[in-house]
Amino acid sequence: MAIFNYKAKNRLGKIKRGRAIAVNEAVAIKNLSRKGLEVSSIKDASKSIDHKFVFLLNPIKSRDLVIFSRQFSIMVSAGVPVAEALITIVDQTENLKFRDILSKVAYDVDNGDLLSSALKKHPRTFSDFYCNMVKAGETSGKLDEVLNYLAEEIEKDYDLTKRFKGALIYPLFVIFGLIAVGFIFMFFVLPELTKILQETGGTLPLATRIVIGSIGFFKSYFIAFLFILVVAIVFSRVFFKTSLGKKARDIFLLKLPVIGKILQLVYLVRFSRSLGILLKGGIPITKSLDIVRDIVKNTVYKDIIKKTIEEVEEGGSIVGVLESSEYVPKMIPQMMAVGEDTGRLDEVLDEVAKFYDKDVSNKLGNLNVILEPIIMVIMGIGVGIMVAAIILPMYNLAGQL
Repeated sequence: MAIFNYKAKNRLGKIKRGRAIAVNEAVAIKNLSRKGLEVSSIKDASKSIDHKFVFLLNPIKSRDLVIFSRQFSIMVSAGVPVAEALITIVDQTENLKFRDILSKVAYDVDNGDLLSSALKKHPRTFSDFYCNMVKAGETSGKLDEVLNYLAEEIEKDYDLTKRFKGALIYPLFVIFGLIAVGFIFMFFVLPELTKILQETGGTLPLATRIVIGSIGFFKSYFIAFLFILVVAIVFSRVFFKTSLGKKARDIFLLKLPVIGKILQLVYLVRFSRSLGILLKGGIPITKSLDIVRDIVKNTVYKDIIKKTIEEVEEGGSIVGVLESSEYVPKMIPQMMAVGEDTGRLDEVLDEVAKFYDKDVSNKLGNLNVILEPIIMVIMGIGVGIMVAAIILPMYNLAGQL
């Protein structure tokens, strides 16, 4: 697909400029004419720096997928052919990057590819989970229901992530604010105050001398500190890309007080919900587990799911590995065992996901209350250091006047 910058007149004679996506220039002009635009000039901008810059500033978000899935579901349920529905949605999509991908998908489908096969060519946009669910919808003849279901699940996952990040904004804002204020006082206010006090012949308190000595040491070895910081950042980035580094990071996050427990619940909700949907779509259990393994995005739970797949392939139960893991609450394998015995595992997983989703919501709602004492302690320590290092010299100076 190519992107064209065009200049055209609408039915009212007004000049309109914009971008169009099509296989070639002739198709682009045809599509614009269908919209009532008379093209006066058109230019291929696919390889221009401007085009690449626009693509860079237009990442595809979860919200784009939700809107696309809902629109697509409505059109398919109304009896509109898949290729025609895709072409219509392309014209309505504002995100240029997403529009380009959907244009390619529409082109492939129009040329005989299955929708699921066309989507699989864009793994960064459409996950294995999404593509396999679409394939299940195509097989069962319930594509519209599957697309609507996918929209709801993507929206739930997006809202869950958003709530978690939102709950951390306040404590992080307070901590960074305290660091910024401390930096200003230590590097700008305190040195000036120290000069005045030294000119009067006053003696600096011990706390002030320690802080001033620390600042002086930092200034003297600033280049060394900067070098160590850069090396540490580069090393950590390289290390956390290795399997050992990823596992160490993920275990650390799960062991964090308060936050770790919430993260565990978030991963378990994602696991239960996704596995339930895939099983309901008729995907075999080992294939479903393999897809869910990529959705969870935590090496600890990935290892648990991998061992579970091996257990199932050897003829064992799905709950065997889950029961022995410290990162999985006992309720989950017990409920899954009941679902496995009754043949209603997908329904049980859906109920488990709903239960833990509510639990996550409650914990996120109380997160600020839980973190408040910790924040107060950190603020108290910061204020105490500033009082000892800054206010005491001021009192000394006032006493000498």
